[in-house]
Amino acid sequence: MNQASRSYPRRIDCDGSPVEIARMGSADRAALEAFVATLSAHDLLFVPRDITRPKVIDAWLRAIDAGEVRSLAARDGSAMVGCTAIVTDELSWSRHVGELRVLVAPAWRGKGLGRVLMQECFAQALELGLKKLVAQMTTDQRGAIAVFEDMGFRAEALLARQVCDRDGRLHDLVLLSHDVDAVAARQEAYGLGDALGA
Repeated sequence: MNQASRSYPRRIDCDGSPVEIARMGSADRAALEAFVATLSAHDLLFVPRDITRPKVIDAWLRAIDAGEVRSLAARDGSAMVGCTAIVTDELSWSRHVGELRVLVAPAWRGKGLGRVLMQECFAQALELGLKKLVAQMTTDQRGAIAVFEDMGFRAEALLARQVCDRDGRLHDLVLLSHDVDAVAARQEAYGLGDALGA
């Protein structure tokens, strides 16, 4: 079910603080690097590659330009305070699945920004015609897991000792998933078919 393209930038309120949500692109490189610098080493385990490395940032921005990744940036003024990525692979047997990544600056946690960014990603997933979203994180990222579960994600797999951090410590990885079609069906059932496309 493909919907009309969502318009950006859009302004939203997070616990009394205004934030602008916009599509991310090459022009956001400096802001992205500054944002990544605010994240702890543990936060960085939420993404499968080390995004503190310039060549990883370059690859991310190239993938956005190529349409392989859809990313949004949340800004407070000129500062990036959160970002997302939906990674897809058109040549895969799993081309109906998007891998979701959401990062929020430490100072902005607990204000609902992560939830807002996830809702924006659901809207993007519907636009892309995706059937399923998956997210992965280490099992000790309990706060993030709780937010994803509140949004309807459920644990689907546990991979033991899958992630090796910078200090060589091994972490278990949990794979969470969500049925995008179920979101669309609920929207229609409650007469909210246009709510995500607003």
